[in-house]
Parts: sequence; C-alpha cells; structure tokens
Amino acid sequence: MDRAGAFEFLDRTARGIAEMFGSSCETLVQDMSDPSHPILSIYNGQVSGREVGSTADIMGSTRRIDAAAMSTDFVNLYATTPSGAQLKSSTFHLIGEDYNLALGIDFDYTSLVFANRILVDLMSAGADLRSALWDTGESGLSQILDECLATVGKPVSALTKSDRLRVVALLEQKGAFSYRKSVPFVAKRLQVSRYTVYKYLDQITAQAES
Repeated sequence: MDRAGAFEFLDRTARGIAEMFGSSCETLVQDMSDPSHPILSIYNGQVSGREVGSTADIMGSTRRIDAAAMSTDFVNLYATTPSGAQLKSSTFHLIGEDYNLALGIDFDYTSLVFANRILVDLMSAGADLRSALWDTGESGLSQILDECLATVGKPVSALTKSDRLRVVALLEQKGAFSYRKSVPFVAKRLQVSRYTVYKYLDQITAQAES
C-alpha cells in the first residue's frame, strides 16, 4: 500500500465513524511524519474547532510531539478541549515505507455527564417507604438478615470477611439500612463492630461509584 492508498483508507474510515456516531464524534487523519502533525482531513471538526491544515492537538496545543508519540497508538484517553468539553480520545497509526499517517477519534461526552447527573438526582430517594410507614423494628430486620445469610449459606460463626461484606451488600440492596438502628442490629448479629459495618458500607458505595 502506497501513501495515497493508506490515506484513502484512513479517510474513508474516519468519514464512516463520524457518520455512524454522529456530531459528537470528531474523526481526522494526520500526517505523523511531521512533528507538527498537520490535519489532512477532518469530520465533525466543530468538536474541537479544528480544520484541515491545523497543527493543534485536541487540547489546543501546537507543541511538537516527540519521536515515541509519532508512532505510538493511544486508546481511550481522557482529554479536555480549550472550551471545557470532556472527551475520550484515541489515535491509531498506519506506517509504511514512505508514510506515517494516523486516524484520530475524539468523542465529546460532555452532554452525557450532565445527563448522568440528572438521572442520579431522579433516582435518589429518602428512607424506605415501608420503614417510614411502619416501624417494623428488629423483627423486620431480622427477617431480611436471615434471608441474606441463607443466600450466603453459612452460619455467622463461619463467615469470612468477604462473606460478611457480601451479607452487608445484600442488606443494602434490600434496603435494610433504611430501618431505625439498623447498623447496631446488623453489627451485633454479624459479631462485628459498628465501625466495621460502616466501613463495609463505604466500601460498597465506593465500588458502586467506580
């Protein structure tokens, strides 16, 4: 494949990806044999504000890249444009005897970040309705805890740390911690401290957020 064939293939691929993923997806072909990496073709350039001939990267910098970056693929990296848009960026090289070209893909997911915040707000709720309407007390908690222990399939005395963490995760899923004084009750039944139960809950929350 000569340089013209390589460019035709990358340009056709860039145009197809941009059409497939819409106006939030910028694609481009760059000449990576030049440290200033000028853009040879670009689609949905409004994402970064660049056009054919531009030597600026997705972050607005016109710095020359080093030799390693001129031939290294970069996949699914985070970037921010000068306007503050948040993007996922990838670069794939196609290198031949007389050419070094690269396909760049930059997806602007800024609107998805705002949409996610709205969804989180919509899904958030206060205490469990059952607990708010009826103070089921320890009897309700005991029933839920018994169900969770049955799922794990071990008596409390035989539970490992990972088993207890799983039980607490199951309790959280069933809304057990919306009951009054649930943490002291669970801690006593699992034969651990209240601090340990809170630590498990923090760990579960951190895992869910990640």
